[in-house]
Amino acid sequence: MRKPDFDTDGWCLDDGEEYHRAAPERFWIPDLEAREGLQPGDLVKLIFRISVDDPEAPVSVERMWVIVRERVPGGYLGILDNNPEAIEENEEFWSGIELPFEARHVINIDKRDANSIAIAVQEPRRRWPNS
Repeated sequence: MRKPDFDTDGWCLDDGEEYHRAAPERFWIPDLEAREGLQPGDLVKLIFRISVDDPEAPVSVERMWVIVRERVPGGYLGILDNNPEAIEENEEFWSGIELPFEARHVINIDKRDANSIAIAVQEPRRRWPNS
Protein backbone atom coordinates (compact mmCIF):
# COMPACT_ATOMS: atom_id res chain seq x y z
CA MET A 1 0.00 0.00 0.00
CA ARG A 2 1.25 3.45 -0.88
CA LYS A 3 2.25 5.59 2.09
CA PRO A 4 1.35 9.29 2.36
CA ASP A 5 3.94 11.41 0.58
CA PHE A 6 4.39 15.13 1.28
CA ASP A 7 5.09 16.04 -2.36
CA THR A 8 2.32 13.86 -3.83
CA ASP A 9 -0.41 14.26 -1.19
CA GLY A 10 0.46 17.61 0.37
CA TRP A 11 0.91 15.95 3.76
CA CYS A 12 2.75 13.11 5.46
CA LEU A 13 3.12 11.55 8.89
CA ASP A 14 6.00 12.14 11.29
CA ASP A 15 7.59 9.19 13.07
CA GLY A 16 6.63 9.28 16.76
CA GLU A 17 9.36 6.77 17.59
CA GLU A 18 11.98 9.22 16.28
CA TYR A 19 10.59 12.01 18.50
CA HIS A 20 10.72 9.64 21.48
CA ARG A 21 14.29 8.51 20.74
CA ALA A 22 15.41 12.14 20.50
CA ALA A 23 13.83 13.15 23.83
CA PRO A 24 12.55 10.14 25.80
CA GLU A 25 12.06 12.13 29.02
CA ARG A 26 9.95 14.80 27.29
CA PHE A 27 8.21 12.85 24.51
CA TRP A 28 6.27 9.84 25.76
CA ILE A 29 4.64 7.34 23.39
CA PRO A 30 2.59 4.23 24.19
CA ASP A 31 4.56 0.98 24.35
CA LEU A 32 5.07 -1.00 21.16
CA GLU A 33 2.69 -3.78 22.21
CA ALA A 34 -0.17 -1.28 22.54
CA ARG A 35 0.70 0.42 19.24
CA GLU A 36 0.84 -2.93 17.43
CA GLY A 37 -2.35 -4.26 19.05
CA LEU A 38 -4.82 -1.62 17.91
CA GLN A 39 -8.41 -2.67 17.22
CA PRO A 40 -11.12 -1.13 15.01
CA GLY A 41 -12.57 1.87 16.80
CA ASP A 42 -9.44 2.68 18.84
CA LEU A 43 -8.39 6.32 18.51
CA VAL A 44 -4.77 7.17 17.85
CA LYS A 45 -3.03 10.52 17.78
CA LEU A 46 -0.61 11.05 14.88
CA ILE A 47 1.66 13.94 13.88
CA PHE A 48 0.83 15.35 10.45
CA ARG A 49 3.16 17.54 8.38
CA ILE A 50 0.90 19.58 6.05
CA SER A 51 1.81 21.77 3.08
CA VAL A 52 0.26 25.23 3.36
CA ASP A 53 0.12 28.15 0.96
CA ASP A 54 2.43 30.49 2.91
CA PRO A 55 5.91 31.23 1.53
CA GLU A 56 7.18 32.26 4.99
CA ALA A 57 5.92 29.10 6.72
CA PRO A 58 5.12 26.50 4.02
CA VAL A 59 4.63 23.60 6.47
CA SER A 60 2.21 23.21 9.35
CA VAL A 61 2.62 20.44 11.92
CA GLU A 62 -0.57 19.27 13.62
CA ARG A 63 -1.39 16.47 16.03
CA MET A 64 -4.72 14.91 15.12
CA TRP A 65 -6.85 11.93 16.08
CA VAL A 66 -7.51 9.03 13.74
CA ILE A 67 -10.02 6.20 14.28
CA VAL A 68 -8.58 2.77 13.46
CA ARG A 69 -10.61 1.01 10.73
CA GLU A 70 -8.61 -2.13 10.12
CA ARG A 71 -5.23 -3.81 10.24
CA VAL A 72 -3.50 -4.09 6.86
CA PRO A 73 -0.10 -5.51 5.89
CA GLY A 74 2.50 -3.22 7.45
CA GLY A 75 0.10 -1.22 9.59
CA TYR A 76 -3.42 0.14 9.70
CA LEU A 77 -6.06 2.06 7.81
CA GLY A 78 -7.84 4.74 9.79
CA ILE A 79 -10.29 7.61 9.41
CA LEU A 80 -9.16 11.14 10.20
CA ASP A 81 -11.30 12.36 13.11
CA ASN A 82 -10.12 16.01 13.14
CA ASN A 83 -10.14 18.92 10.73
CA PRO A 84 -6.71 20.41 10.06
CA GLU A 85 -6.50 23.99 11.33
CA ALA A 86 -3.92 25.16 8.78
CA ILE A 87 -5.95 24.55 5.61
CA GLU A 88 -9.48 25.11 4.31
CA GLU A 89 -11.99 22.30 3.98
CA ASN A 90 -11.35 20.11 0.95
CA GLU A 91 -12.10 16.65 -0.42
CA GLU A 92 -8.52 15.37 -0.33
CA PHE A 93 -7.50 15.89 3.31
CA TRP A 94 -10.26 16.51 5.84
CA SER A 95 -12.14 14.75 8.61
CA GLY A 96 -13.61 11.47 7.37
CA ILE A 97 -10.90 10.55 4.86
CA GLU A 98 -9.21 7.17 5.03
CA LEU A 99 -5.44 7.07 5.53
CA PRO A 100 -2.73 4.51 6.21
CA PHE A 101 -0.38 4.64 9.18
CA GLU A 102 2.03 2.41 11.07
CA ALA A 103 2.62 1.71 14.76
CA ARG A 104 5.70 3.98 14.64
CA HIS A 105 3.46 6.98 13.89
CA VAL A 106 1.25 6.56 16.99
CA ILE A 107 1.97 9.03 19.81
CA ASN A 108 -1.15 8.42 21.92
CA ILE A 109 -4.04 5.96 22.16
CA ASP A 110 -7.59 6.39 23.41
CA LYS A 111 -9.62 3.20 23.71
CA ARG A 112 -12.62 2.65 21.51
CA ASP A 113 -16.24 3.16 22.51
CA ALA A 114 -19.57 2.46 20.80
CA ASN A 115 -19.41 5.71 18.84
CA SER A 116 -15.86 5.22 17.50
CA ILE A 117 -16.60 1.59 16.61
CA ALA A 118 -19.65 2.74 14.62
CA ILE A 119 -17.53 5.32 12.75
CA ALA A 120 -14.85 2.70 11.99
CA VAL A 121 -17.29 0.55 10.01
CA GLN A 122 -18.82 3.41 8.00
CA GLU A 123 -17.75 4.18 4.46
CA PRO A 124 -15.04 6.87 4.62
CA ARG A 125 -15.56 10.27 3.02
CA ARG A 126 -12.72 9.35 0.65
CA ARG A 127 -10.88 6.03 0.37
CA TRP A 128 -7.09 5.98 0.38
CA PRO A 129 -5.71 5.45 -3.16
CA ASN A 130 -4.34 1.94 -3.73
CA SER A 131 -6.13 0.55 -0.68
